[in-house]
Amino acid sequence: MSRLIDNCRLPRPWFAVVSKATLRDDALAGLTNAAIVLPQGVAFAVIAGLPPEYGLFTALITPVIAAMWGSSMVMVSGPTTAISAVMFAALSQLAPPGTPVYVQFALTLTIVAGLFQLLAGVFRLGGVISFISHSVMVGFTAAAALLIGASQLSGALGISVESGGGVIERIARVVERWEAVNPLAVIIAGVTLLTIILVQRVSRRLPSYLVALIVGAGISDFLDARSAGVAMFERLPSIVPAFSVPQVTLADISALMPAAMSVAFVGLLEAISIGRSFAMRRQERYDSNQEIIGQGLSNVVAGFFQAYAGSGSFTRSALNVESGARTPISAIFAALFLFVLLFLFAPFVDRIPKPAMAGIIIYVAWRLISFDEIRHILHGSRSETLILGLTFLAGVTTELENAIFVGVITSLLVFLHGSARPHLAAISPILYNGRRLLRGVEAHDLEQCPQISVLRLEGPLFFGSVDHVEGEFRRFETLYPGRRLKVLALKGLGKIDLSGVDLLAAEILRTRKAGGEYHIVIAYKETVLALRRMNLFAVLDKSWMHPNKAEAIGAVMEHVDPQVCATCRIRAFVECGSKPAPEGMPRDSGPPVVSVLGTRGMNFRD
Repeated sequence: MSRLIDNCRLPRPWFAVVSKATLRDDALAGLTNAAIVLPQGVAFAVIAGLPPEYGLFTALITPVIAAMWGSSMVMVSGPTTAISAVMFAALSQLAPPGTPVYVQFALTLTIVAGLFQLLAGVFRLGGVISFISHSVMVGFTAAAALLIGASQLSGALGISVESGGGVIERIARVVERWEAVNPLAVIIAGVTLLTIILVQRVSRRLPSYLVALIVGAGISDFLDARSAGVAMFERLPSIVPAFSVPQVTLADISALMPAAMSVAFVGLLEAISIGRSFAMRRQERYDSNQEIIGQGLSNVVAGFFQAYAGSGSFTRSALNVESGARTPISAIFAALFLFVLLFLFAPFVDRIPKPAMAGIIIYVAWRLISFDEIRHILHGSRSETLILGLTFLAGVTTELENAIFVGVITSLLVFLHGSARPHLAAISPILYNGRRLLRGVEAHDLEQCPQISVLRLEGPLFFGSVDHVEGEFRRFETLYPGRRLKVLALKGLGKIDLSGVDLLAAEILRTRKAGGEYHIVIAYKETVLALRRMNLFAVLDKSWMHPNKAEAIGAVMEHVDPQVCATCRIRAFVECGSKPAPEGMPRDSGPPVVSVLGTRGMNFRD
């Protein structure tokens, strides 16, 4: 609790850099952001299944709290597409969207999600959150985009269908009602969508959503769409959020727990990835745990003031940076300007046609799919492709919130699988630009010394990886038999536990029993201390432990059989120059010379 209190204290460190110049720049950036978030707030509330004012209240409250207590200098928080989609997918199974019960559930879910986030901040889980594969979010947002687009088809076509269900169910319902399509609704949605695309091409700094909404409303008035049956939004009952405690039971809270965990998790993934991205770009300090505190506080407060869960918005954060924002006060200015704009535009909300908003949301859904990231993942990594694919399929074929859990579990399994298979390579010297380098025998088609086996282990040696490593030991014994002198380089060793030490001890005793020597290369003092603590040196002679491979090879070369050397044409090591050589072959012929790309045109990797 004391840690939470410390993290919630003001002033924040950035207060010291605030000046008249930064206030001016932040005010201009805030005004630009307010013009963008006005239509976005309405659109995201519609995605979440809530009345429009709840999205606007989220854009008023969340960025202020998150800016004051977060860590990012330029990130703007508020309603987001992904969180709105998760809330709709989860809550639409419990109550009809837009109803008072649905609204109470949404506010309760927001508070519970904020409490989960606060707990994550107190226990400093920022590193754990960012540990989850980026492919989870890419797959999840792609699935969310399809769900959002499918949910807006009926609005864009001017037909009424049952809400709820997955992507396929929603599309099927629209197809069943195809004969009821309203041509005016299609025209309004199409013109609105085309306006956004054209304005975005002119300049991304222009409030394209607001311009498109005005054009859509203008087309609606010109065509008298209301009298033709095109649905309109209702007037906003209030533009000032009021304090209220959600009216729910303990059973309701229990039913909302899984969805709250999903919302909390998605929100933190979004906020941390966005905040860290901009901090690295601007060379600023970023504390993910402090950001978690800011996000948690913003959601807890929001739930009591008629706002639903929010997170960092990449679109508004990028616009904030492009508009010259200097400090988090720009987000506070954006909320203040939005409040002023609400007074100006609130009287006209009932003139906004729902097909126009549907056109905007379909554009938002399209932009949510990161095609470049998907291509990069598909071409770059099989394991990340698996994570992406399973997350996406889970989101499309089951409930959207399930996609997060499937993606997280898959990414953890992939990590564990990789950790349990550390890379063990047989290595041999090559000459490159006059230097002797040890490179992978299998990767570069090299030959090993007939008397010495040199292996290099890269990765953790723990209870989960010992079976794989032992199997690799046996494989190399089969590939390169008869080598009684062994060198194992542990320079790339990550973690080692008692199971790993037991395996090393067994290998040492096995080699010693066969009349050989087992030398180990340990470069770091911490590894030596760990091995000493776990009693490896009870079986490993200290003269068999070396700080580098050169010293280890020099030590084992003193025990090679000269008669074998006299028939060996490999001459793998520099030390071979002091050993007998085959007739007609110079003693110091040395290891093979390679080109820049190495043998078989490959880079220098095992």
